Amino acid sequence: MSSPVRGAIIGSGFGGIAAAIRLQAAGVQTTLFEALDQPGGRARVFRDKGFTFDAGPTVITAPESLEELFGLVGRKLAEEVELLPVTPYYRLVWDDGDQFDYDGDSASMIAQIRARNPDDVAGYEEFVAYSKAVFEAGYTQLAGKPFLNFMDMVKVAPQLAKLRADRSVYATVAGFVENDHVRQALSFHSLLVGGNPYETSAIYTLIHYLERHWGVSFPRGGTGALIQGLLRLYASLGGELRLSSPVARIRVQQLGDRTVHRVDSATAQGELFDFVVSNADVHHTYKALYRDHRKAQKRAKKLEKMAWSMGLFVLYFGTDIAYRDQVAHHTVLFGPRYKELLNEIFHGHELPEDFSLYLHAPTHTDPSIAPAGCGAFYVLSPVPHLGNAPIDWQTVGPQYADKLLAHLEQHLPDLRQHVVTKSWLTPEDFRDDLNAFQGAAFSVAPTLTQSAWFRPHNRDQDIPGLYIVGAGTHPGAGVPGVISSAKATVEVIAADFGLPLADPEVVAAMQRRRAIDAQPSRKVA
Repeated sequence: MSSPVRGAIIGSGFGGIAAAIRLQAAGVQTTLFEALDQPGGRARVFRDKGFTFDAGPTVITAPESLEELFGLVGRKLAEEVELLPVTPYYRLVWDDGDQFDYDGDSASMIAQIRARNPDDVAGYEEFVAYSKAVFEAGYTQLAGKPFLNFMDMVKVAPQLAKLRADRSVYATVAGFVENDHVRQALSFHSLLVGGNPYETSAIYTLIHYLERHWGVSFPRGGTGALIQGLLRLYASLGGELRLSSPVARIRVQQLGDRTVHRVDSATAQGELFDFVVSNADVHHTYKALYRDHRKAQKRAKKLEKMAWSMGLFVLYFGTDIAYRDQVAHHTVLFGPRYKELLNEIFHGHELPEDFSLYLHAPTHTDPSIAPAGCGAFYVLSPVPHLGNAPIDWQTVGPQYADKLLAHLEQHLPDLRQHVVTKSWLTPEDFRDDLNAFQGAAFSVAPTLTQSAWFRPHNRDQDIPGLYIVGAGTHPGAGVPGVISSAKATVEVIAADFGLPLADPEVVAAMQRRRAIDAQPSRKVA
């Protein structure tokens, strides 16, 4: 189908690419602007001395969300990308030497839990049933649907209340099991989407069942290969990708009865688009891109008062040996503190002395991304964002990198003698390269009062033709989350512009929204 509608997508992360594919499949001509010299955003790639390092996302779950994008035009994901199974999903290691292989094998999980506390087995089985119920409500039914007005939230409130979404992930898990290590094993997942397990809504316990249902995968060639596969699909649909093309400003204007967005970028000034989908940092979108719009500045100030996710220090390193027997593909190394450390990461004003780490060893699954016999790794350390702790990372970064490598030698013997390349990203890099507000790695924190309708909306209610995808909008961070955000957002665009894929429920919701907007005395802020 051809269409006169033209859309600009700002940012080529997973959310932006997924939105672009959906729009092209619906007949909308789109231009995908990427500020960097390569696509992917947080999922870009670094290469050095024959090593390939994925910069960001490394845990691929819910492949159905990816399959759906290819299915829009009758194709299959496997035509472009091979997803390799990862087993175990994670290896959890505590500083006292305890080790837990976390996977989708129910018998294995139960055996490991029984070894720690036999009384927790029944509780774990109850937790799995609870996680499944949350998955069916929170992911299957709600993740891909936009929350356009407060009544959309009210409709699902009884269901969320029944599931006790008001409780935190950790509090919920603690209601099922008693062993402290098992509690940590079942609650750490919210950190993968930027949330403190003690503050993130229990709705995120759905991750346990999501992984159990679909498993954990890694794309052959790395996450960057998945980005490239999606971009080949986008190109085959006629989409235009512009790299090294940062957008400097967007102005909203009226041309007769049309609202247009005038986009100033490095490649062209004043290009007209009927709408904009921003996959840029949500605060940057309002504060910088729409800086001429009064209501955008008001929105930016509101965002500045919200709670934001933690920052990250990510150290990439390649070794001249593979270390295949020492760690798993995904290894979580817990420090001596859990709750206290998390509190310092999310609310502290200094860099904690200790740390808990996520170690990614992709060559365990795909040796091709490093020279023969070598290992490619990254280790991720959650740290406070710059708004809480304005650390001078230019000075601290090299020292912190050495500290992490020294610590890792407990698990990777003589590591520093075998490192042949290394580099790192700090919260300052997230701020400067990705425009992340305060260097927060996962945008707005996924607390209950910052989820669903309370999160920045997929469609801006004050700026006609501005739509949001990515971690900063509903449903939130993580690869399944941002891809689901694209589905929710494009459904709203379809309803606004009369595209063929418009969901009747979304059209009805948009009509309710317009009815509310038509009555100023009742308008929802």
